Amino acid sequence: MTRRTAFGIRACTWVWLIMMGLTLTTYLIGQFSLGGLGVSLTVLAFALIKGQMVGDYFMGLKRIQGFWRWPVSLWLFLPGGLIGVAFTLVG
Repeated sequence: MTRRTAFGIRACTWVWLIMMGLTLTTYLIGQFSLGGLGVSLTVLAFALIKGQMVGDYFMGLKRIQGFWRWPVSLWLFLPGGLIGVAFTLVG
């Protein structure tokens, strides 16, 4: 039996809908040619959040305890954080 959340929709469906919303927002930012440091950091944050959601919900890492959950998070947020710092220093 699958777990249902609000409105009888499974959690993975909510995650997918959130990811599609973030993707649509990123697409619209590009279509409207928005720019600047704040916009760049927002798009970077969306990418990191979506990557973490993929790891947690679709790779099943949310249920894992201990060491094996951290490599994906570090792989996302260490380079992402460094890219964010580089954007901030250059911008």
